Amino acid sequence: MGKFVIKNAKGGVKFDLLAGNNQVIATSEVYTTMAACKNGIESVRKNSVKANLEDQTVEGFETAKNPKFEVYTDKAGKTRFRLKATNGEIIAVGEDYESKAGCLNGIESIRKNAPEAEIVDKTAE
Repeated sequence: MGKFVIKNAKGGVKFDLLAGNNQVIATSEVYTTMAACKNGIESVRKNSVKANLEDQTVEGFETAKNPKFEVYTDKAGKTRFRLKATNGEIIAVGEDYESKAGCLNGIESIRKNAPEAEIVDKTAE
């Protein structure tokens, strides 16, 4: 089972969503308060399940409605994703992947793990 790990970051706190094998599958922005960070986690839980998929790696891609996972190619040529909430705000981003298939697997892992993932607070460590 996955888990959200909250940890200190420069300027506040952030979370990582880890899969059952403890691999990071998504990371948040830095939040200034713990409450905002926990709201971000709840947003990922809620939006990841119903999010549409927008594949920006294909020419002439169709724009999907929020919430959505945007799959795109970064400047280094790696495939990445970002999860946007209903309001269009980015609430989580993925690592870089060598292949689009790996990126899509990462998205499926979020859909599977996020809704029931426990929250682990490591800010006191």
